[in-house]
Amino acid sequence: MAYIGKTPTIGNFQVCDAISVVNGQAAYTMQVGGVNVSPESANHMLVSLNGVIQKPTDAYTVSSSTITFASNLVTGDVIDFIQILGNVLDLGVPSDNTVSTAKIVDANVTTAKIADTSVTPAKLNLNDNLLFNTASKGIYLGVTSATASNLLDDYEEGTWTPAYSAGGGFSATYAKQIGNYTKIGNKVTCWITLFTNTVSLTSGANLTISGLPFVAASGDVQKDCSGTIGRNYRWSSDIDLHATVSQGNSSVTLYYQASNASNLLPAQTSQLTSGSNGYYNNIDITITYQTA
Repeated sequence: MAYIGKTPTIGNFQVCDAISVVNGQAAYTMQVGGVNVSPESANHMLVSLNGVIQKPTDAYTVSSSTITFASNLVTGDVIDFIQILGNVLDLGVPSDNTVSTAKIVDANVTTAKIADTSVTPAKLNLNDNLLFNTASKGIYLGVTSATASNLLDDYEEGTWTPAYSAGGGFSATYAKQIGNYTKIGNKVTCWITLFTNTVSLTSGANLTISGLPFVAASGDVQKDCSGTIGRNYRWSSDIDLHATVSQGNSSVTLYYQASNASNLLPAQTSQLTSGSNGYYNNIDITITYQTA
């Protein structure tokens, strides 16, 4: 077939490793980079011995990775080089360092073609977020095998609307209702800010903050769960407020400890200050608990 311009160069051109002649030996193993190589045939090679190009099949033959000269070589003979041409009739194996990124069809490099040890963090060079194709996948951290206790398969950030809750007859209006959360695995941390404008009191009703984004796990895992109250303003004087999440619930239970008292009691709606205009009963809470 004729070509306009330069004829395409094809084949897998390789120069074999140097071969030391052994006195009285005719057969030698051909290698490239320490790995045995097998030419297509004796006609797909250029062999130079003692500075003379040898004639294929007459001066040497090839079987697999072994070249056998027509007569034994002796001390002083030098195999100058063995050039392997590859299959010059078709593309065959591409020559080293010849396949560019553009030559590989999109999505054709599959995991089956990549050695397990070939992809390292340095090779990833990520410049975007990782996105799994199913929602149930995660990342094993700190281990080299699939260890269930080291699997991180859930992370979430979001907002929610906290509100006071109590028995019948209680209501409140708000200047601020701010709820944020971060969930890592089964641990949830919530941040709560409540500013009331007005409250309608119900004497003796226990007071909670409802609307947590996740239900607390059941069992004793919540028995030591407590939150930090960063600020509480315009509550009944002389009380120390505490916050906790009870097992199986989705609300924050408020407790108080009166001055000189030894135990905690459920906070009551009567301890809120009623009124209007002025952001009554301000409170900020951070609380962490375990969900199912």
